[in-house]
Amino acid sequence: MSEEILINVTPPETRVAVIENGVLQELIIERSLQLGLVGNIYKGEVCRVLPGMQAVFVDIGLPKAAFLHLSDVSSHELEQRGSENIAHYLHEKQVVIVQVSKDPIGSKGARLTTEISIPSRFQVYMPNTLQCGVSQRIECAKERERLRQVMQSFQEEHQCGGFIARTAAECISAEVLEEDMRFLLKLWKKIVQTIEVSTPKKLVHQDLPLSERVLRDVYSDCIERVRVDSRETYQRLVDFSDNFIPEMTPMIEHYNGERPVFDIYNIEDEIKKALDRKVQLKSGGYLVFDQTEAMTTVDVNTGSYIGGRNLAETIFKTNLEATQTIARQLRLRNLGGIIIIDFIDMKSSEHKSQVLQALERNLAKDHAKTNITEVSSLGLVEMTRKRTRESLEHILCETCTTCNGRGVLKTAESICLEIFREIIREVRQYNVNELLVLASNEVVEMLLDEEADMLSELEVFLKVQIRFRSEIEYTQEQYDVVLL
Repeated sequence: MSEEILINVTPPETRVAVIENGVLQELIIERSLQLGLVGNIYKGEVCRVLPGMQAVFVDIGLPKAAFLHLSDVSSHELEQRGSENIAHYLHEKQVVIVQVSKDPIGSKGARLTTEISIPSRFQVYMPNTLQCGVSQRIECAKERERLRQVMQSFQEEHQCGGFIARTAAECISAEVLEEDMRFLLKLWKKIVQTIEVSTPKKLVHQDLPLSERVLRDVYSDCIERVRVDSRETYQRLVDFSDNFIPEMTPMIEHYNGERPVFDIYNIEDEIKKALDRKVQLKSGGYLVFDQTEAMTTVDVNTGSYIGGRNLAETIFKTNLEATQTIARQLRLRNLGGIIIIDFIDMKSSEHKSQVLQALERNLAKDHAKTNITEVSSLGLVEMTRKRTRESLEHILCETCTTCNGRGVLKTAESICLEIFREIIREVRQYNVNELLVLASNEVVEMLLDEEADMLSELEVFLKVQIRFRSEIEYTQEQYDVVLL
């Protein structure tokens, strides 16, 4: 599998596209006015304790207070005190050092943790714990044990916190790993010095800009090229790579072609498709994505695909194809939280097993952590995907002012009947001889055309004259009944 990273930089935003075998798989967008907060360390102040939720709200200087749950308190501190009451750890006005684990999403503030972690190229340093761990993606037992020994020896020598070996640490020499750990200790020492001189509600450490974070976190042996269309960003990436990932420096290119860098793989078109509810499958089937505040649902349909042998085989092939597209769309749209997939009903247990295995195999490429359950009795697959930032839809779109996010509008006929009821209500409440109805053009046309007979009967019955006026700025659901 070949990978390529495209970085598009403009003053207001940075966009990163991860391409695998010529197909867009992941898109990360960061805007200058809405910079991601994940990884940032703050000197916060507890502003409210919620014993019933075992959580506190912490003021870290943002418009919304951030949320810290007992489960996100440092494990070392939990072991020391052995209490399950948040009030035994934190109280109002207490100063606490916290790190953002999830960006603010919708109406919710940022999610915090006191389990501080500082990532580098090969390891993650955790100053508040003494445990050392190894990435689950490193499967070789012998290599896992070697990495663990290197980290524990360094930890004992320097009397410091714990480390986690990242996937990139596999087969890296002990000397390089130790140099990486020394860098992390120096960085943490600098952060501690900043904490000591800072006042509460202040940022004390900010994670790297998006372009450099991508090199640090997304890099793998499969990456063949990184193209960036900003000379300034290109130079910064080269300097960063020379210091931390020297083997990657030759892969970084400054793109100065006449076509925009995202047009190379038609990424702009892919972004538009990723905002649609409906996603077509090559076979003729299709998926429908519905994102709500509580969860995301994915509905699989055969569409125009009729298959070649029998119905069971048609359904099985559609579901298999859907697993690949679902995994890609979850990454591309950055959908997180609870996800319910409604595959087409399969009677064969063998088919169900193969579809689940295919879904797990396709999700294995995802950097976000996922968990999948078995097919339920209703034919649904429940899964979760770790959410750390806003979805693509929430970054690029806003709630429709016409439907207020419902996604539907009342028909013109429904509004006409509402207007009739409102007219009756007004006439019975006030002694009037004439009314003026203000409504959208579609509704007025229907009132004077299809509903003309009903309107005449109403005027005779109520003994009132009704006039109409179209309002260009009115939506289909807006209307006013004015007394004259």
